[in-house]
Amino acid sequence: MSLEKSDMPQYNYSDLIGAGPEMQHVFYMLSQVSITQSTVLIMGETGTGKELIARAIHNASPRRNKLMVKVNCATLPPNLIESELFGHERGSFTGALERRIGKFELANHSTLFLDEIGELPPDLQVKLLRAIQEKEIERIGGKHTIKTDVRIIAATNRNLQKEVAESRFRSDLFYRLNVFPIVLPPLRERKEDIPLLAAHFIDRFARTAGKKNVRLSSMVMKQLNAYNWPGNVRELEHVLERSILLMQGNIIREIHLSSPLSKAENKSKADEDYSRTLAEVEREYILGVLDKCRGKVFGPGGAAEILGLHVSTLNHRIRKLGIHKEHKYFIKVPQH
Repeated sequence: MSLEKSDMPQYNYSDLIGAGPEMQHVFYMLSQVSITQSTVLIMGETGTGKELIARAIHNASPRRNKLMVKVNCATLPPNLIESELFGHERGSFTGALERRIGKFELANHSTLFLDEIGELPPDLQVKLLRAIQEKEIERIGGKHTIKTDVRIIAATNRNLQKEVAESRFRSDLFYRLNVFPIVLPPLRERKEDIPLLAAHFIDRFARTAGKKNVRLSSMVMKQLNAYNWPGNVRELEHVLERSILLMQGNIIREIHLSSPLSKAENKSKADEDYSRTLAEVEREYILGVLDKCRGKVFGPGGAAEILGLHVSTLNHRIRKLGIHKEHKYFIKVPQH
């Protein structure tokens, strides 16, 4: 039995944006697991909002009156992760000048969010498994076990089943974490949410920048919908923040990338692809409009009017994108 979209209840969370079926399914999953004590494993690409989901679960749970405690397993060196998780006693190793309370103890009667769990070293995977199973931990250098009541929410951008198959992640820990899996869709698979997300970010950043009645031009919205967003929601957020800071007037007429990306000698391949792809999307859209207008730039029915741009702005974009007029059509300037 499957629910039709119209039959599914509509779920909403104040910090989460999504009206499409993919995110409504995620919201449904949240509504089912939040009120329980079950361990949750959140999986999704970088920038999809895994920490927001973890916080939404915690804030709707019986543990919401205590702060959620977070550990990013990817940012700590291996020799410090154990102390971060379980704490240590004074003098237990060189540099341990005083007792340290670990995150498990800090999260007692609350939620412990283990971000980037796939980066946890193998020896600590064993200790984490024991802490989850036995509900007790032992500080480094400690002589006694400490009982803990902690709800675990873990997140990863890795395929943990593949990591298990290739012996990089313990199968017993995976199954212990994978009690209630939630998979977040990438932004390219939920493009119907882009206008909602864009409106949310524009409202936030415009207020911060002291700008009023900010909106997107039709051309920019077309670009946002056409782009593949490898960095997902976080990338969209940062692009709109930059664009608002750099815009003139109250209409965002072009997407702004960080200027160093297009000029730095050592930019990464990902940055190159990102910059090039946006330019291609914009160029293709402008060419399509110009073709529809039979090459007419200004005046009634011209490309500038259709795109919602000033003629000077459109001419600037045409030159920047390497488009020139030949008879009544526009083609790319040959590269020599």
